[in-house]
Amino acid sequence: MVATPETPVPLTALSRWYLYAIHGYFCEVMFTAAWEFVVNCNWKFPGVTSVWALFIYGTCILIVERMYLKLRGRCPVLLRCIIYTLWTYLWEFGTGLLLSQFNACPWDYSEFRYNFMGLITAEYAVPWFCASFIVERLVIRKTLRLRFHEGPEDGWSNYRSDAGGGGGAGGNLGAGRRRERSREMENSANGYLKGE
Repeated sequence: MVATPETPVPLTALSRWYLYAIHGYFCEVMFTAAWEFVVNCNWKFPGVTSVWALFIYGTCILIVERMYLKLRGRCPVLLRCIIYTLWTYLWEFGTGLLLSQFNACPWDYSEFRYNFMGLITAEYAVPWFCASFIVERLVIRKTLRLRFHEGPEDGWSNYRSDAGGGGGAGGNLGAGRRRERSREMENSANGYLKGE
């Protein structure tokens, strides 16, 4: 099937990478805030991360997406999450080692008992496994279902033209909604549409 201008098209790899990067960045801030609360009972919930996390998470999850597409029919979800967790450790170690060559690695696990070179730690195995499960089941699967609408403007253009009147698009949209609401009110005394 050839995509026409009206046919929604899947997100590009770069668009998916961007969503995965933002997801990872946000989760890191939330995780570090929760960790600070649990360890130090800090009610300010100061979450921290580094700009490097955008590249690290975006690329890592994009590769996990490729793994998911290859493995989803071949092995159960728990085995896939173990594979994702091992990949995450490898990726974290590799990027951490690279960044540490420039004194730019934003994390240091040296204080953890089961760390390796301060770049990875076995204590994070369960959080990484849980994150892998969430990433596959919620983030990757939902992101792969997203589509770009390649029609005119933002998809509201038909609604705006039906709203009538001149002026800016925002004015037309607001006026159209007010007229629609007044028509609804005529059909129902309490503001709800009557059932047919």
